[in-house]
Amino acid sequence: MAVKKGKKRMSTRSGKAKGRRLQNEVRALLEESFPELEDGDIRTAIMGSNGEDIILSPAARKLIPYSIECKNQEALNIWSALKQAEENSDVWAPMVIFKRNRSKTYAVLEIDKLLELLKRD
Repeated sequence: MAVKKGKKRMSTRSGKAKGRRLQNEVRALLEESFPELEDGDIRTAIMGSNGEDIILSPAARKLIPYSIECKNQEALNIWSALKQAEENSDVWAPMVIFKRNRSKTYAVLEIDKLLELLKRD
């Protein structure tokens, strides 16, 4: 793949470290948001492994019914990320959590799941 003049390509190792940082951030945010969960109820996947990026225990899954894919990329192909989340989701609603350098973190999920969240008491 050709690299545009002046652009540096991130090494695979650096890219995985960047992805791991977002996974750890998401895990920490979920743990903070659900203090009733115990240590180990929310874990991060090993980089490069198949499946969900955030691994939830049965107790955590009751509170967080989503299959979470994390992407920390400067140029994200959202359709590819959604496809990956859907392939990993099994019975849980797929969700993509993403960011890039110096940006906020965002989440994408199906509109019907968003409406369910908005309708909750």
